[in-house]
Amino acid sequence: ASDSGWWRGGRGWQPVLSLFLLCGWGWVSGQIHYSVVEESEVGTVVGNVAWDLGLKVEELPGRRLRLGSEENLRHFAVHLDSGALVVSQQLDRERLCGAAASCVLSVQVVTENPLQLFRLEVEILDLNDNSPSFPTAHRMLRVAESATVAARFPLESAQDSDVGTNAVGSYRLSPNSHFSLDVKQQQDGKLFPELVLERALDREEQPELQLVLTAVDGGSPARSGTAQITVVVLDVNDNAPTFDRAMYKVQVPENIPVGALLIQLNASDPDEGPNGETQYSFGVHTSDSVRRLFTLDPHSGEVRVSGALDFEESPFYEIYVRAHDRGVPEMEGHCTLQVEVEDTNDNSPEVLLTSLLNPVPEDTPPETVVGLFNVRDQDSGANGDVSLEIAPDVPFAIRSLQNHFSLVTRDSLDRESTSQYAVELIAQDGGSPALTTTLMLLLNISDVNDNPPRFLQPSYDAFLQENNLPGSLLCTVSASDPDDGDNSRLVYSIESGQVQGTPISSFVHINPENGNLYAQRTFDFELLQVLPVSVAVRDSGSPPLHANVTVYIFVLDQNDHSPTILHPASDSDVPAPQRVPLSAPLGYLVTKVTAVDADAGHNAWLSYRLLPQSTDPSLFHVSLYTGEVRTARALQDTDAAVQQLIVQVMDNGDPPLSTTVIITVALEDMAPEDNYKPRDFLAGAKEKPDLTLYLIIALAAVSTVALATITLLAARCLESPNRDFFKHSSPKLQLSSDGTLKYMECYSTCFSPGSDRSDFTFLRPCPPPATLPRETRAFLSTTGTLREPGQVRALGLGKAVPGRGGRTAHGPRVRRCCPARLGSARPVAGSGKRRAGSRRAATARGLRLAPVLLS
Repeated sequence: ASDSGWWRGGRGWQPVLSLFLLCGWGWVSGQIHYSVVEESEVGTVVGNVAWDLGLKVEELPGRRLRLGSEENLRHFAVHLDSGALVVSQQLDRERLCGAAASCVLSVQVVTENPLQLFRLEVEILDLNDNSPSFPTAHRMLRVAESATVAARFPLESAQDSDVGTNAVGSYRLSPNSHFSLDVKQQQDGKLFPELVLERALDREEQPELQLVLTAVDGGSPARSGTAQITVVVLDVNDNAPTFDRAMYKVQVPENIPVGALLIQLNASDPDEGPNGETQYSFGVHTSDSVRRLFTLDPHSGEVRVSGALDFEESPFYEIYVRAHDRGVPEMEGHCTLQVEVEDTNDNSPEVLLTSLLNPVPEDTPPETVVGLFNVRDQDSGANGDVSLEIAPDVPFAIRSLQNHFSLVTRDSLDRESTSQYAVELIAQDGGSPALTTTLMLLLNISDVNDNPPRFLQPSYDAFLQENNLPGSLLCTVSASDPDDGDNSRLVYSIESGQVQGTPISSFVHINPENGNLYAQRTFDFELLQVLPVSVAVRDSGSPPLHANVTVYIFVLDQNDHSPTILHPASDSDVPAPQRVPLSAPLGYLVTKVTAVDADAGHNAWLSYRLLPQSTDPSLFHVSLYTGEVRTARALQDTDAAVQQLIVQVMDNGDPPLSTTVIITVALEDMAPEDNYKPRDFLAGAKEKPDLTLYLIIALAAVSTVALATITLLAARCLESPNRDFFKHSSPKLQLSSDGTLKYMECYSTCFSPGSDRSDFTFLRPCPPPATLPRETRAFLSTTGTLREPGQVRALGLGKAVPGRGGRTAHGPRVRRCCPARLGSARPVAGSGKRRAGSRRAATARGLRLAPVLLS
């Protein structure tokens, strides 16, 4: 067999070895004994096996010296170079042999050529590497305090894994005044410790003892282990309850309330548990009257008053108290409680109300008597002297005369600030301690009409669409009066006044109870824009007080007027045709449609367009904003000689209203006038980049001309003796649908022979309504602006058209400003040249209006 065959078999080689032995192969019966100390380092030499077996070192490899079992290999190894048996891992005697007195390991050594088996013994020597230890590190021992001296109490023995002299050799006890230690040895040599009581225990003196038991082994150096022993002393009922004093004295007033604590008695018992639980009870000598007046709590020892004490009946009481525990046998202690009753001020003063004025008018002057009182006290002497006081936070005071008192006003009263006072009267006697009685009076303050009504706002604004239905709610005015009752019941009314010669009451009506303001009639923005109404309110007091407020009713414009054509005039059934030469180029100005709208704001913003029902809509073009009619292309011989143009003029209202005018154009073979130079208004693609610059330049020029014109007109009017010129120009307030102010228009008249060819409009922003002055004359009706027929006749402008205020059949017409946007300006320029026929039409319509937005 080879080396690998021996070791691969593991433990399987032992039967083969037995077979060799049975065949009579080499057997060595000699016994070799080695010893080694536990915990020796790995590699420690146990002995030289080759030397002891008589083997030569140089033959060891050839004879294949080795250990015979795996268990031997775990602990030892053989060096073939020296034949030494060494430790292969640290040896723990306690793990290998436990508590056995001797620890010997059997080691087998095998050689070949010839095959021989040698048996060795290796003794593991004990090393003191384990300390003694107790099974319980902390033990509690209960001992009654009545235990007799010399009583014994066995303790647990310590355990030590070492053996021999390294095992536990002795015990010792920490020093104390009650116990000693006695150690006994059993037959197997083990030591058995016991506690011996040397002095009697007293739980009340020391309820617990802490002892330390130490076990020491015999090793060198010695090792030790400790255990904590707590000796709990059990109580025995050997003490009686004891009071702090044998006699207690208490002084109490005779008016002490029932249930009041007199004293809490305390008896102590040093025993524990039921032996120390103390209970209290009256002694056998306590009288029945005392038991009725006083109670004793059996657990706390509190003595309380259970009945009314009276000094005149008995000034002194003596109570006997017994305290006992719950031990067996029961033990008890005794004390005496003496109660002295003192005479006190036990009668409170009384306040008697003789007369009282309630409620008190708020205009009551100071020092007015509003109540009378009497006071009394059943006590005598200083205990019967009574004073009456009042709380300082009320406008009242107390005036006294002996035991009679009066309640007077100290300050002026105001019901609106305080309508009720809680007057607290305090009566106090002269006893010690003083007794007091409190009387609470609720004094109501009656109202006097001393506050006028006051509106919640300094003024009110109401916004109303024109053409309203009569009875529409305009707004609600509200006033308040801090007075009470009828003095605060308010009645609203409208003060008398006239607008345009008509009483204001015919325009509006107010509900006298709630202040709702209603329209009495239908309003027309063109006749009246702002109606100031003075509303009065008065209370129902005596005498009544009143206040006034102004309500400004702003009439908002509606689109209820269609545009009116000023040019071309339609005086006759067949209008005069506009003559256009056939040689007229592209952009030739044929005529200009001029229209006005009686409405204002966006409702008067007019736009012009050519309807497709015209003879040839492609031949002419109408400017959207100026109304200029120009040729859209060069005229041809094939074009109809007479063209009918239907132009629609539409406002910007919602819904919009419109008017159409028919213009007859006659195409004739004639030379064009120099005044009508063509304009390439359709070829604007290349000029669009400069449009903004042109508009800025045009606006600046128009603004300069307008400013100069206004300055010149103002100077002429100031110099002219006839200052009625301004009567034909009055402001008109323009409001948005939400009630905000858009702008104001004013109208002035001037004459121009070419009003059908050129026009301009200049607008300036108007400040918001909050900054407008409340001058009602500035907001009254604008009927003076060419609305009365007399004014028209005075100017010699023709006959007024009935039902169309501001328009005339001949002569100048009123034209309103129609801005494209709020606060913007749109200059409209006409042509520089006019045809002769157009000049005559312009002369007939020479009136021109320049609406200017006021700032």
